[in-house]
Amino acid sequence: MFGKLFGRKDASRPALPVIRNVTIGRTVVLDPLTWRRFGAETKFALDRDTLEITAQGLIQLNDGAFVHRFYTDDEILFQVVSDDREGQRANDFTVFVPWASDYPADRADRDLWSQRLSARTFRAEGLPEYRRLWFGEEAAQQDPVTLWEDVFYDREADRPDRRLFQTTMLFYRDLAGGDGRELLLALTLEPEDSKDVSHETMIGLPLSVGEFRA
Repeated sequence: MFGKLFGRKDASRPALPVIRNVTIGRTVVLDPLTWRRFGAETKFALDRDTLEITAQGLIQLNDGAFVHRFYTDDEILFQVVSDDREGQRANDFTVFVPWASDYPADRADRDLWSQRLSARTFRAEGLPEYRRLWFGEEAAQQDPVTLWEDVFYDREADRPDRRLFQTTMLFYRDLAGGDGRELLLALTLEPEDSKDVSHETMIGLPLSVGEFRA
């Protein structure tokens, strides 16, 4: 009765988990030494240390793990990988910044991009060579990973605002004599509700739990 009188909300679990105090409407503060210590050696560039989260993505991998993605309005990505949906067993943290976004002109462009995602190494304009991280470098060609990402703009939403199909591969290169590692995430992005297809390239750095707070 009192719930009806005062409009109390349903206490059911929201669609989105809060991961280490991070979710839509909150901020993530990064330690700028994470990238500044590499100087000009890294291609990762970020002009601030505070990220305002305005969107959140959720991916369930085939092995049962979950990828939690937190986005700013300018598409900086703070990513957490966890063995559980609620993020209690989070074990991998990364921050990515956009490098390039291109729209393929035709099927030939898409086929060429697919070949690049499958190759042992990856190069893009203005970037050095990166080596394939997922699956190792033994095979000359390796099929990329495919996945669906549910993206939310409202913390309390019951269903995602967008669903994005992605074909992706992760590459890397060592920094500072092996003391650090820079990541390159390359992917094909295909929104479920649109025919627009884009090729995305992002540069990232791994984070330890002491290099961010929320």
